Amino acid sequence: MPEFTEVSVTDAGSIALLTQYFSDRASTFPHAGGYRTTFPTPEQFVPPRGQFLLVSEQPESRTFVGCGGIRRIDDGADGAVRYEAKHLWLQPHVRGRGWGGLLLAELERRARDFGAAELVLDTNASLEAAGRLYQRAGYADVPPYNDNPNATNWYRKVLV
Repeated sequence: MPEFTEVSVTDAGSIALLTQYFSDRASTFPHAGGYRTTFPTPEQFVPPRGQFLLVSEQPESRTFVGCGGIRRIDDGADGAVRYEAKHLWLQPHVRGRGWGGLLLAELERRARDFGAAELVLDTNASLEAAGRLYQRAGYADVPPYNDNPNATNWYRKVLV
């Protein structure tokens, strides 16, 4: 089972994993013009405004193999408190173990603890496994809620 550790997005482990994540996305991005890399703004991932997690393979291990975070964004059209999941990524050697679903569930739990009524996220259609993960976890397609140039798909899940 993976272990989740709350850290700053400026932590050395966070920077290493985010760099790997962005490199992976840039090398596989399907559109001409390429992937636009945007490192997270640290203050957006500080509780209760947000949180960033690193994933390790074993308890007490400082060897991190994945990451993901949540951040508070503008309320939904109906006034619902809304958080966004960002930068969910696992190194290739740990994929297929169900850890993506466990990380997503942990982020949902933490968003609920901060008062979120819904969690949204965006992704690119080229990330087919991610799309399947989000749909299996109960996320529904929604119209774009942001102008992320890397995204082609937007999802939402009601948390309450």
